[in-house]
Amino acid sequence: MKIYLDNAATTRPNVDAVQRAFSALGDDYFNPSALYLEGVVMHNAIRSARKTLLEAVADPFLYDLIFTSGGTEADNHALFGLCRRGNVIISQGEHAAVYESAMELKRRGADVRLAPLRADGSVDPEKLLALVDDRTSLVSVVHVNNETGAVNDIEALSSQVKERNEHTLFHSDGVQAYGKIAFRLPRSVDAYSISAHKIGGAKGTGALIRKKNIRLLPYLFGGGQEGGMRSGTENVFGILCFAYAAEPKFVSLAREGARLSALRELLWQSLNCDVFRRISPEDGSPYILAVAADGLRGEILQRLMAERGVLVGTGSACSSRHPFSRVVAACGLEERFLHGVLRFSFSTETTQEEVMAAAAAANDAASELISRTGR
Repeated sequence: MKIYLDNAATTRPNVDAVQRAFSALGDDYFNPSALYLEGVVMHNAIRSARKTLLEAVADPFLYDLIFTSGGTEADNHALFGLCRRGNVIISQGEHAAVYESAMELKRRGADVRLAPLRADGSVDPEKLLALVDDRTSLVSVVHVNNETGAVNDIEALSSQVKERNEHTLFHSDGVQAYGKIAFRLPRSVDAYSISAHKIGGAKGTGALIRKKNIRLLPYLFGGGQEGGMRSGTENVFGILCFAYAAEPKFVSLAREGARLSALRELLWQSLNCDVFRRISPEDGSPYILAVAADGLRGEILQRLMAERGVLVGTGSACSSRHPFSRVVAACGLEERFLHGVLRFSFSTETTQEEVMAAAAAANDAASELISRTGR
């Protein structure tokens, strides 16, 4: 059995959640928009799931939740549905779903401004706020950086943005935060993206949480599902699985956070400090540890570790076609480290034994590669 430490990319589906939701693929396959009893029952099941997912992090009197096909669609919906005239600001640490959406807005004529990062991958608050003016329509800042685990204080940032321009909308990609770190959405955050498969749900399901009093344009048109915001027959199985997977996450949030923080630090302390440099901050997400190997290539280390039974990432899977991560480069990492990034990411299933085995595999792989290359 392989040791899997690439949970920031995707997680193993929660077996109990899948089994509980499976009826939606079997006897309860009915269209939730249908007016006969069976359809109404499924409609009510979706409503219950929506309530569970929303109330975990937000006030249901202020916010509602729109189901999507995943975090990428939720991010796209936020940027294309909230962008108005004027300028749009994102951080250089955004996930590709936000970054590429912003670049498309730029191609369409929008004034897109990029806020620089600090060394750990968090946005520089002062430099971000300096970009806000009376024509800023939208600011989007990731809650937890998916490559470094740095946590941005979206409550403070969103509040400060609105102090500069009360009409500016604030969105955050919360895919790596939801069900993993403790927070409640403040009133100053207008939209927030989440994804099921990062917390044990099924792939193909996500949601955009949005403030009820903001004007959001629809992203998909058709039958008018999701309050007219996202047309298409709902993925009932995925939605129910999302809610069932989220329930235990919020029950064990503090306990798992403390346990995984300890495992993250144990892993770091067990790596060869002559080879690896730490990128992730100590106060970042307990679920992510990003490091960089001096003068080595991360994809080769990844392959050598896989041969030793340990699966890790080399940064965001959505950046795998590029020679090195634009996010890590924006952190100011020296060139000799840029190609050597490894991302260890954990889940509630991760054990101390797995972490120790992963450290040994990384050290061994680095030693082998150094002996081959003479670095």
